[in-house]
Amino acid sequence: MKRRVLVLTGGGDCPGLNAVIRGIVKRASQEPDWEVIGSMEAYNGILKEPMELMILNDKAVAGIHAKGGTIIRTTNKGGPFAWQVKDKEGKWIGVDRSDELLKKLQYNNIEAVISIGGDGSQRISQQLYEKGCNIVGVPKTIDNDLRSTDFTFGFQTAVEVATDAVDKLVTTAESHNRVLILEVMGRYAGWIGLNAAIAGGAEVSLIPEIPYDIGKVVKALRKRVVAGTGFAIIVIAEGAVAINGQRTFSQPVEAGYENVRLGGAGFRLMHELNEAGFKEDMRVTILGHLQRGGSPNAYDRILASQFGVKAFEMVLNNEFGKMVSYKHPNIVSVPIIQAISEYNYIDTDSDLVKTARGLGICLGD
Repeated sequence: MKRRVLVLTGGGDCPGLNAVIRGIVKRASQEPDWEVIGSMEAYNGILKEPMELMILNDKAVAGIHAKGGTIIRTTNKGGPFAWQVKDKEGKWIGVDRSDELLKKLQYNNIEAVISIGGDGSQRISQQLYEKGCNIVGVPKTIDNDLRSTDFTFGFQTAVEVATDAVDKLVTTAESHNRVLILEVMGRYAGWIGLNAAIAGGAEVSLIPEIPYDIGKVVKALRKRVVAGTGFAIIVIAEGAVAINGQRTFSQPVEAGYENVRLGGAGFRLMHELNEAGFKEDMRVTILGHLQRGGSPNAYDRILASQFGVKAFEMVLNNEFGKMVSYKHPNIVSVPIIQAISEYNYIDTDSDLVKTARGLGICLGD
């Protein structure tokens, strides 16, 4: 009987997930005594009855590196430590099925797990490792908010999508003499927003790391719109907030979804600008899930492929409890506990921020 490794994708979808899966399978195919199994919708596939598993071989992964999404699907709800069931009153509650998961892995001759996911998924990976699971993590997030890797795959594609949106908004803003506000993803870190603002030539970039003074934003816009060209582009991350202000969010309604749902920062900013006396013609565009969808660019395909190959080699070398990491120019491994211990905020004294300031981009401070 062949030795088995289980592969799953958890959390939000991200350009490059399929390239990671393909990288794992391609590398594993060179080891004749190994077989790769995919668990549908993260851990749901192995925990459901009947199980929803998929044999991942060369045929199954042919050409998927260029496709967005994930062929084994994903979920950001529940998990082995918070499996969602209804209690006697019909309310959803979380049940710990982690012990059952470990038994199922053993029963199905699965020797190791490769979990492709972001911060939340890797926290689950660490918990399972502490319970004795042979697990390897692969970092995934378009927000680039995992500290222990230089970049996460999907981020560069998301920046390209956001930059393309800025480019398109410039032409319509110039045609109508408008101020256009682009809201991008970035719950607590503004990597997408700041990079897209620099690449697209925006006048204002508001990120979670720098609470903004609405008066200074108004001043920058007036200098640009009233005394300058007549139009301006603002890029705001969904988690950006004014000094002494509050983030715009709604509580989740889906069972097992733990994160608050951010959104509305762009419209809130437009209201704040109006209240501050800025009455120019303004419109808001929310980029939303367009940043997650579509094909990964070449950079992310390569990085994701490197991550996939490295992840399987970590299984071969019994490097469990660790996560794949990109430390330029090498693909290495770091302890998962280290990877989740610190959030990857933008350093407000970094060269990236200094570049934005040097270009005259208003950061609201």
